[in-house]
Amino acid sequence: MSLLVKNKGFKVFDDAELIVAINAKGCSEYTRKQLDELTEWVKRPQLGMTGLIYLKCNSDGTLKSSVDKFFDEDQLKSWAESNQCLPGDLLLVLAGKEAKTRKAMSELRLEMGDRLGLRIKNMFKCIWVLDFPLLEKDEASNRWHAMHHPFTSTLPEDLHLLKTDPGKARANAYDMVINGVEVGGGSIRIHDKDVQKQMFSLLGFTDEDAQSQFGFLMNAFEFGAPPHGGIAFGFDRLCSLFGGSESIRDFIAFPKNNSGRDVMIDSPSPIHEIQLNELGIAVKTSDSQFFLSPSFLHISPISYFQLIDRK
Repeated sequence: MSLLVKNKGFKVFDDAELIVAINAKGCSEYTRKQLDELTEWVKRPQLGMTGLIYLKCNSDGTLKSSVDKFFDEDQLKSWAESNQCLPGDLLLVLAGKEAKTRKAMSELRLEMGDRLGLRIKNMFKCIWVLDFPLLEKDEASNRWHAMHHPFTSTLPEDLHLLKTDPGKARANAYDMVINGVEVGGGSIRIHDKDVQKQMFSLLGFTDEDAQSQFGFLMNAFEFGAPPHGGIAFGFDRLCSLFGGSESIRDFIAFPKNNSGRDVMIDSPSPIHEIQLNELGIAVKTSDSQFFLSPSFLHISPISYFQLIDRK
């Protein structure tokens, strides 16, 4: 979309890093209320877009857009043609900062899929997502940060970009996505000492810092390292997807509480005598040490009475 709409006098598009669109098939009859609701949906703090632009391809062949006064009919027709819009379709357009706009469009696409009944929970479709940026720049600190981690290699054909244009280098990384949900990801690791040193330098590490924190790795490279990589699956995410749940909490073996704390992390652990006294509980011990954890007391209110006496 960017090539079609930039530098036409519409400030929202002219100032945007990225302009993207999706074709909502058969939705040209959306009312103003429905379009306003979608606009408010993309303006939520979770997405943070400033607005939503649309183009209605009416069933009678006419075109109606929220930016009619900035673009003539021939220009709007080129929008429709480039996005394979037919009479009856609705084109939804977002513009803004690249990363934020990509995320917002991804979420909008999934939302429209739900509203149109296109996301069928018991039908699973898998894709690989490739060509991630290797680095991202933090505007506040004006420093590069690794998108994946600092040991991810770049694609071989982009290696020269580390010296000339690091922001355009693509990572040799991959994500597996099922029905719009990331279920696993990984990368091919850097296996060359000079490339790893160059990566650390881009990330702001001095040679001394790199040696201090990652000397074990840099020293190991002296003996040679073969190309290597892997993938990590989010098993609880995978189970929640196949189980038809929107939340992974029902599928996490040890779920965290609202404070992000795993309440079972210290189990089994001894209970302080003061706590036992407050509860009026005495713990019987045998030849082997036995501990009651707070979690055990809450989860098994019946069985622990077999092990304790009330004072």
